[in-house]
Amino acid sequence: MAKKTPQKKTTKKVTKKVTKKPIKKTTKKVTKKVSKKMMTQPPIKKSSLSVGDVAPDFSLLNQDGSEVSLQDFKGKNVVVYFYPKAMTPGCTVQACEIRNSESKLKEHQIVVLGISADPVTSLKKFQEKEKLNFTLLSDPDKKIIKAYDSWGLKKFMGREFEGILRQSFLINKEGKIVHIMNKVNTKTHHEEVLDFFKNLK
Repeated sequence: MAKKTPQKKTTKKVTKKVTKKPIKKTTKKVTKKVSKKMMTQPPIKKSSLSVGDVAPDFSLLNQDGSEVSLQDFKGKNVVVYFYPKAMTPGCTVQACEIRNSESKLKEHQIVVLGISADPVTSLKKFQEKEKLNFTLLSDPDKKIIKAYDSWGLKKFMGREFEGILRQSFLINKEGKIVHIMNKVNTKTHHEEVLDFFKNLK
């Protein structure tokens, strides 16, 4: 009898399927720290002034340290102009053009009051340096600047910031606003003021 050869057992390799479980991404909540100063700072309140409104009165110190009020000039045409900073290029051009127009402004009984947040000492230096012949007023707390809606968002070289807006308010002899110059050209500002009051009836 022939011997039976033992049969080789074939073993199947069982491969376990490994199912990849989705990895849960842990998202951290980033909370921005808000400083107490930002939280407590009140929003800037602006008055909406328009032509025909009575111009808000004010009393501020001039370049000589004397108090000047808008009421002092009733019966005259008044230009209240706001400018960012004394002795800067644009503000200097604007002020010098007003200085050079002194005789024409007086002819039409126009009084010019320039307002900025500069201290009195800076205004005096500005006046003396450029030989200015009109009144500069100091509003360091920016109360009048904001009352005349001349404080807001500005853009310069791609940067945004809050500051004094270059604006002018023309006020008639009765103390009413007759014209608002929201965009002021420093080189022609004096001419526009004169032209307006010349044609004012």
